[in-house]
Amino acid sequence: MVETELPINFKVDDALAVPKGSLLELTESMTVVLISGQGVMVAGIAAEEKIANDGKVTIKVYMGGIFKGVAGAAVAIGIGLMADATANKLETTTGKTGAAQIGYALEAPSGDNQTFFFRLNPGGSGAIA
Repeated sequence: MVETELPINFKVDDALAVPKGSLLELTESMTVVLISGQGVMVAGIAAEEKIANDGKVTIKVYMGGIFKGVAGAAVAIGIGLMADATANKLETTTGKTGAAQIGYALEAPSGDNQTFFFRLNPGGSGAIA
């Protein structure tokens, strides 16, 4: 991970457990949950662990930087990414715009479960190619 921006505080339910590095979905005004499915609005990546029922109702979220991701399928360099149907996996965007685009691939994983570096930029323009 290369931190290019400081994390930002978002609201989170006290009952939710969030592992550090999890992809987070934007659900309402500055509020996040764990990604619930394919192509949802992405807030960013959890910058810290959140333990369930610990009394905390905020969590720091990265909205920019270079991170290591896990592919849900083959991805080409420079192609826009979105959340895969499998938790914490990424796939090529298919007609998604706005916050559904999480960023773009900096490497080209050849298949499912392969790790690769990507540029985190939720809501950005997606593909650079």
